[in-house]
Amino acid sequence: MLTIDDFAKIELRVARIVHAEPHPNADKLMVLDVEIGPDRRRIVAGIRKHYAPEELLGKSIVVVANLQPATLRGIESQGMLLAASDEEGRLVLVTPEKPIGAGARVR
Repeated sequence: MLTIDDFAKIELRVARIVHAEPHPNADKLMVLDVEIGPDRRRIVAGIRKHYAPEELLGKSIVVVANLQPATLRGIESQGMLLAASDEEGRLVLVTPEKPIGAGARVR
């Protein structure tokens, strides 16, 4: 179990996807360029079987903005997006209910 202090360390932010392409070396991974306020970052996510690059452009998503970078199949990922999945394996991205600016803090 996490304490409230542990949870408070996680920085959730709204990000806007400005570029998406399949990872060149992995069938399940998508490479996303996102804007989080004035910052632009690259996130590598296992969503390729659920989304086409063109349907991701302009979409607002929720990301963990203060996660230590990790290299996935040769590409550095500078965050993690949030998604939900069901028992059948369907995956959907966590998105804001209404339009809000990129960089907005999720609480």
